[in-house]
Amino acid sequence: MRPAQLSQILDREFLSAAALQHTPVMLWGPPGVGKSQIVAQVAARHHVPVVDIRLSQMEPSDLRGIPFRMGDHVDWAIPSMLPDAKRHAPSGVLFLDEITSAAPSVSAAAYQLILDRRLGDYQVPDGWAIFAAGNRLGDRGVTYAMPAPLANRFSHYELDVSLDDWADWAYRNEIDSRIVAFLRFKPELLFNFDPLKNAAGEMAFPSPRSWEFAHRAVQKFGEQTDLLRGSLIACVGQVAGIECAAFIDSLDRLPDLDAICTGQCVDVPTEIDLQYAVAAALASRARMLKNKPDAKVVWGHILNYAQSFPQREMGVMLVSDIHRGIGKDLFTVPQFANWANTVSELMFYE
Repeated sequence: MRPAQLSQILDREFLSAAALQHTPVMLWGPPGVGKSQIVAQVAARHHVPVVDIRLSQMEPSDLRGIPFRMGDHVDWAIPSMLPDAKRHAPSGVLFLDEITSAAPSVSAAAYQLILDRRLGDYQVPDGWAIFAAGNRLGDRGVTYAMPAPLANRFSHYELDVSLDDWADWAYRNEIDSRIVAFLRFKPELLFNFDPLKNAAGEMAFPSPRSWEFAHRAVQKFGEQTDLLRGSLIACVGQVAGIECAAFIDSLDRLPDLDAICTGQCVDVPTEIDLQYAVAAALASRARMLKNKPDAKVVWGHILNYAQSFPQREMGVMLVSDIHRGIGKDLFTVPQFANWANTVSELMFYE
C-alpha cells in the first residue's frame, strides 16, 4: 500500500480509538521505507505524543512490570513507559517498533496488551491507538517469524515505495530539489535493497531514509566535488552514489530559473536529465511561494513554461508536483486553463 493511503488509514484508526472502534495495526516492510516516520507524522498531525517501545530491547519482565509484596499478596509495579492519561496525555499513539525483532518470550508478553489493551491491572487509555512495525523474514535482519496468536491480534499492511508520495514528502520537508530531480530521472534508485548483498557486507543502499541522508550530504559537501561523491556513496551505495554525483555535477548547465519565474523567454534544455532538474527546481520554488503575495504571478509563468517541454509528460509531472503542494489554489491561476488544454488529450486518452 502506498504511504499516502496508509497515512489515511492510520489517521482513521487513531480517531477510532476514542470511539472504541480501533484495531491494532501492524506495518510490514523492508528497512528504510519510512514505517516509523509515517507513524510519527500521524501523531504530529493530531498533536499527540508517541510512546515508542522497542520490544527487541526488552525482557518479558520489562513489559509486565516488577512484582512486589503487598501484605500477604504480590502486586506489580506498572512500567512508567506505558501510556498514562495523566502523565502523557488523554490520547496518543503506542508504537511497538521492531516488534518482529523481539524474542518470542517478549512478544508473548505483549499479547494481552495488544488485543485486550491491558496488562494485569494496567489499562491502555481509550484515546490511545496501538501501531506496530517490523521487517519481513526475507529482509535478513534480526527477525523472528511472528507467532500466529500475535499476528491474529493485528490488521496487517505492507508498505510499498511510491516516488510520487516520496517527492511530495521531500518538497514539504525542503529536501534538495537536485535529489528529487535525480530520482525523477532514475526512479528505480529510490529503493534498491538486496538482502543478499547486505548480508555479504554491502552496507549502504538506496532507500527513502538514506536519500534523506544524501540530502544532508549535499548540504555539507555540495561545494566540494571530491568529497561529495564519496559522501553520497556512503549514504546510498556505490551505484546510486556515483550516478547522483554525476547528475549534480552536470547541473551547471541549467537555464536561468529566475528568468523563468519572471516570465522571460527561456529555452528548454535538450538533455532529458536537465529537463528533470528544471522541473524539480520549479516545483520546489512554486510550492515555497504558497501564501506569498506574488505567488499566482510566478505560478502563471511556471505554467507557461510547463507547456514548452518537448515531452508533455514532463509538464504533467511538474504541474502535478506543484498541485500536491498548493492544492486548489493552482486552478485559480489564469494560465492553468491554457496548460490543461495543451495536455487534455494526454490526460484523458493516453
